[in-house]
Amino acid sequence: MRILIIEDNRELALTVQKGLERGKFIVDLAFSGMDGEEKAYVNTYDAILLDLNLPDKDGLSILHFLRESMIDTPIIIITARDEIEERAKGLDFGADDYLVKPFELLELVARIRAVIRRFHGRTSPHIKINQLMIDPVKRFVSYGGAEIVLKPKEFDILLCIAQKHPAVVSTEEIAEHVYDEHFDPFSSVLRVHLARVKKQLAQASGKEMLKTIRGKGYQLCE
Repeated sequence: MRILIIEDNRELALTVQKGLERGKFIVDLAFSGMDGEEKAYVNTYDAILLDLNLPDKDGLSILHFLRESMIDTPIIIITARDEIEERAKGLDFGADDYLVKPFELLELVARIRAVIRRFHGRTSPHIKINQLMIDPVKRFVSYGGAEIVLKPKEFDILLCIAQKHPAVVSTEEIAEHVYDEHFDPFSSVLRVHLARVKKQLAQASGKEMLKTIRGKGYQLCE
């Protein structure tokens, strides 16, 4: 899952980035409001952490712009304790949740996962597609109760596709969700990972579960 942190406190942003990356999130950083707004507008994220007090453009203005631009990415506002009124405005403007500084990383991770689940219309942390089960928290995959062993990036790819089931997911969309902003779009690494995911699912299920839809992308089939 790919996260954007818009936070001008570099020490805090880098600390949160390291913590999230230990949890296998892909994290982009923006240390100013304008840079964060541009990244949120141009790139695709699973969630955005948005500080309200930014030096060049305040968080509420960024939130308003993104929602007016029909960008529905889940947004968690990061606030100070004395910003109750601003926090309420943020929720009115379309924020999905808020977190008060200082906060614990465990709570932040739980809130990120919760807003992403709600965004995809799920209440359970597990994703189940027929006999295929994916646990995003434990990063565990099984079919019919038998574990399917995937490498970290392969798991991220499968999770991205499964979250959007039964939709067809393009390679561009997968790349935007599982790699950071420095990913080379001309690299063959994504195709290699996809090929192994397809092979592992086929071996576990005895059938082709991840299908290539020519000219469109990939789809998990029941």
